[in-house]
Amino acid sequence: MKHLRILECAPGVIAYYDGRVPDYRFMPGPNWVDDGAISLGIASYVLESENKALVYDTHVSVEHAKFIRADLARRGITEITVLLSHWHLDHVAGTEAFAGCEIISTRKTSQHLSAHKAGIEDGSFHGPPAIKPLILPTRTFEGEMEFTLGRRKLKFIEANIHSDDAALVWCAEEGLLLAGDTMEDTVTYVGEPEHFETHLRDLDRLWALNPQFIFPNHGDPEIIAVGGYGKGLIKAQGQYIRTLMRCRTDAALRAKPLHELIAGPLEMGWVNYFAPYEEVHAQNLRRVLGN
Repeated sequence: MKHLRILECAPGVIAYYDGRVPDYRFMPGPNWVDDGAISLGIASYVLESENKALVYDTHVSVEHAKFIRADLARRGITEITVLLSHWHLDHVAGTEAFAGCEIISTRKTSQHLSAHKAGIEDGSFHGPPAIKPLILPTRTFEGEMEFTLGRRKLKFIEANIHSDDAALVWCAEEGLLLAGDTMEDTVTYVGEPEHFETHLRDLDRLWALNPQFIFPNHGDPEIIAVGGYGKGLIKAQGQYIRTLMRCRTDAALRAKPLHELIAGPLEMGWVNYFAPYEEVHAQNLRRVLGN
């Protein structure tokens, strides 16, 4: 766990962050940990209150998850609940370390994981490393779910942004939103371009919450460490999605470099340029164009 950093983001908000380190790889050869997570930087979050903790995603490996659980024990945490932000591998890889805890997800997340469990466990689904055993959610919800964590009153919100099974954590009293992969800095990773219109409607729903502190799983550790992102991150994601929609019919727009496409959000400080997202943008264009 050489590069795993513990970021004390706010009172009772901890990020366990790995990646965005030059020349650092999790393992040799092509693999989903480096290509989709470590290269971009990834955090799993913990909210804590009165010796209770909500672990938001189980990180990219069992070793990462065991580190988180051991650190929580050192902090005096006696009760842990896990919420999975969605079903992608870099968010569920450490579930084994939380066996025995309640693991919550949206119903769709549970369905996706169940359908692909065999391939995830033998490494044939998206390649190595295998996740074995994959511990499935013990409780699911649809729409919204109220959750009490000590003195904190939380709401779990289902959304279709990035993937159709996203679960976000909203703490209205603190204006705090744990966003999973529904937002990223520099740009969102497009998995399902056929759902763009739904993505935009759900981003509007999140905007209406008026969050003051947004914590994405993939973002700049220096920003996460000092209280997260502002509401502009939501607007930046929406603008980028609309730009990708226009790229379907605008060849000149497709040819522009990423920093020009998102010049407005960069100038406003809603997001920051991080070079590895050039490849993410290239992949997004291929998916949008059906290539």
